[in-house]
Amino acid sequence: MFQLKPIFQSPDQRLAFFRKVFAVNRQTIQAISLVLFALTIYDLGYNRPVQPDLVGVFVATLLLLLVVGYSLKLVSRSEKYTTSGYIGEIGLLLLLLTAFLVQTGTLPFSEEDSLSIVSKQAFLVDLIVFVIFLVELSKVSLSVNRLKIHPAVIFMMSFLIVIIIGMVLLLLPNATVRGISVIDALFTSTSAVCVTGLIVLDTSSDFTFLGQIIILVLFQVGGLGMMTFTSFFGFFFKGSYSLQNQLFLRDFISENNINAVNSTVVKIILFTLIVEATAAVLIFLLVDTSLFQTPGAHVFFAIFHAVSGFCNAGFSILRDGLYQEEFRHLYTMQLVIAATIVLGGIGFPVVVAYFNYLRHVWIGTTKHIFGVEAYKHAPRVVNVNVRLIMYTTVILLLVGFVSYLIFEQNHTLQGLSWYGKFVTAIFGSVTPRTAGFNTVDMGAMAMPTVLIYLILMWIGASPGSTGGGLKTSTFAVAVLNAVSIAKGKDRLEVFSRQIENQTLRKAFAVILLSFLIIGLGVFFVIILNPELELIAVAFEIFSAFSTVGLSLGITGQLSAGSKLVVIIIMFLGRVGTLTVLVAFVRKARNLRYKFPEESVFIT
Repeated sequence: MFQLKPIFQSPDQRLAFFRKVFAVNRQTIQAISLVLFALTIYDLGYNRPVQPDLVGVFVATLLLLLVVGYSLKLVSRSEKYTTSGYIGEIGLLLLLLTAFLVQTGTLPFSEEDSLSIVSKQAFLVDLIVFVIFLVELSKVSLSVNRLKIHPAVIFMMSFLIVIIIGMVLLLLPNATVRGISVIDALFTSTSAVCVTGLIVLDTSSDFTFLGQIIILVLFQVGGLGMMTFTSFFGFFFKGSYSLQNQLFLRDFISENNINAVNSTVVKIILFTLIVEATAAVLIFLLVDTSLFQTPGAHVFFAIFHAVSGFCNAGFSILRDGLYQEEFRHLYTMQLVIAATIVLGGIGFPVVVAYFNYLRHVWIGTTKHIFGVEAYKHAPRVVNVNVRLIMYTTVILLLVGFVSYLIFEQNHTLQGLSWYGKFVTAIFGSVTPRTAGFNTVDMGAMAMPTVLIYLILMWIGASPGSTGGGLKTSTFAVAVLNAVSIAKGKDRLEVFSRQIENQTLRKAFAVILLSFLIIGLGVFFVIILNPELELIAVAFEIFSAFSTVGLSLGITGQLSAGSKLVVIIIMFLGRVGTLTVLVAFVRKARNLRYKFPEESVFIT
């Protein structure tokens, strides 16, 4: 009698087979999400929509395959989900099912939306496809540490990849009103990703709504950092980080405690969303709707400037920035944006440290009041780094505020009310700290103010923040070290702690490299554009290196070669010159020898 042989000779073969099936399923899902994302970009970027023709049927087929693929993932035992991760996967499956029903016409929609770019049906499908692609990209990013590449190289490459993607997106016909050259698209993308704010085209008039959305997404991703942004979504849907992931990510988020990497990433994203949402609501309430053509434009204005402010990007969808006639006297709104800039530029390590400290105080005090246990003194959560950043930030803001009030009395402050002068001076001290918004005519500022702006721009924001520049802690360490040497001390002591010699060496290296890059930038731009004034060029290069975005009005006059120079300087200013050296200079082995010491005369 004929007898069928079993497909699997042993349970191990069956297990290996299903593991291979589920692995192929994961790879298929990633490939399909990439294809759908490419079709979405084509659909949005060109005037030849893909939805009505046969490609629309192809999109529906791919969505159905994704539904099947995600269903297989949910029943797979090889996929280890936490509760939140499992719920997230179910949510993605429901989104995909909704997208499939909408794409096939099962769920009816009206023809055109208010933006007249795509139909509501296509917009909803495109949005879901974008979410799926972002989630899959985030999961892949958690495996990047397996490439055995130096973290500094990965950090640089993450920004470079986003810049190139942004350039390609800005080159889409529907992203601009009259088209854009490759060098201008690269400049705008670099300025957005590096949260600089320098522009060669008017964001309000030369870019369409789609182009403005692209710029918004670019400086949001650039402000947080690509690895932080994608790691959050990867963690949310995967449910946890491996030890390798934690070791890899701790340098990107400035977290020394490996066990706190998970919670720190979540806190960074939540803090960002809370601050941006609060700022957007306040801006919306403080600006009159009559200043906009539609309520939707009013909402978008609030969101755009809230995100731009927190990311210290300096981009604005107003023709003259915040100096535009209808908005230049909205002082309370300017205070909200200034506060948002400070919160974005203070640094996530500072925010996390004070959050942990206040949480400890709140819990300890509550337990003490209700007699649970005696209050225990908080551990040293607010360390030297955090305190140094806070003190330096406050001092720089006060110096900028007072100097602006003094030197601008007969210039940009002339004719303003006392409240207007107060707010304008505050904003004038905040914006050169890598923000880039302007509420005054930059060309009308007094020369002493311009020189002070150069110093403030050079110092920049704090480490681990959305801003650039030398960084407040580096400047503070350098100043305190000079004072310590003047006092004849052989070491640097701050807040009853001794600063490591390695920190002093890094601070000196960063300062030297910053002057070198800025000097070379000014040199090359002067050669390529000899008709420009030296002070204007220096201001432009300082602004580019510190990712500020303020300009004395010469950005649009730069030649293609000068634009390329500024692009490189913006990139180096965002990723850090020391990071570039660490990435490409071979690390020395531990030195097992020591030469005799000699002194070098330094005066």
